[in-house]
Amino acid sequence: MAEFTTPQDGSATEATAVADALAALPRERWPAHIAFIMDGNGRWAQARGLPRAAGHRQGVETVRAIVTEAARLRLGAITLYSFSSENWKRPAEEVEALMALCAEFLRCERPRLLRESIRFVRIGRRDGLPAEVLAELDETERATAHCSGLTLCLALNYGSRTEIADAARALAREVAAGRLDPESIDEGAVASRLYTAGIPDPDLLVRTAGELRVSNYLLWQISYAEIHVTEVLWPDFGTDDLAAAILAYAGRDRRFGGLR
Repeated sequence: MAEFTTPQDGSATEATAVADALAALPRERWPAHIAFIMDGNGRWAQARGLPRAAGHRQGVETVRAIVTEAARLRLGAITLYSFSSENWKRPAEEVEALMALCAEFLRCERPRLLRESIRFVRIGRRDGLPAEVLAELDETERATAHCSGLTLCLALNYGSRTEIADAARALAREVAAGRLDPESIDEGAVASRLYTAGIPDPDLLVRTAGELRVSNYLLWQISYAEIHVTEVLWPDFGTDDLAAAILAYAGRDRRFGGLR
C-alpha cells in the first residue's frame, strides 16, 4: 500500500481521497492505540502575533476534535502528551495557563466523555500538580471508569525515565520484602508496574510540527511503535491529518524483528 502524506494545500479533492482510502482500509490494518506528541502550539501563536497561551487554547480545540474523531473511528486508545516533567522549566505564567486549561477541559468535557462512553485515565506523577487539576483528574477518572469505548489517556507531569525508575523502585521494594523472586522479573513484571499498566502499548506514535525526537515519552511502550512525523502544527492538526497518519501506518511492513 502506498504511504499517504497529509494534504498541505487544503485541497478538498486530496482530503476526500484520504477519507475514501481510510474507509476502504481493512480493520486489521488499523492501529489500535495512537500516542501523540502535540507540538507546535507556541509556533502557531507566534506566527499570528499572539501570546503562547492562545496557541495552547487552540491546541485544546484540536484535542476535542481528535478525541471525537478517534471515538467515531472506534480506535481502542489514544494517549496525549500534554505536559512533561520537564515542562515545569517554562515561565510560571505559561505553566499556570496550561494547568488552568487542563482543569477547564476536564470539567467541560466530562459530560461528553460520558455520553460517548470514553474512559479517561491519567499517567504521570501527582506531585506538584495544583489541587484543582488533581480534583478534576480524579473526578473524571472516577466518573468514566465504567465506560467501554475509546480510552483517552492523558500524560500529565509525565516523564518516561521517571516512570521506569518508579517501576524499578516498586520491584525493588517487593524483592526486599520477600514477595518477589528477582529471578522471576521479566518484561511483563516491569510493564505491570509502569503507569500504563493495563493499557496496550501504542502501535503508532504521531508527532506534529516536524520535530524528530521522542522527548522522553513512553520509551518502554513505543519499542515497536511506528512513527509518523508531520510538519503540521498541533493547532492545525485535523481529522484529515489523523486519517493520513493511520494510512501511513497501514502501509508499513511490521515485522517485529522477524522476517516476512
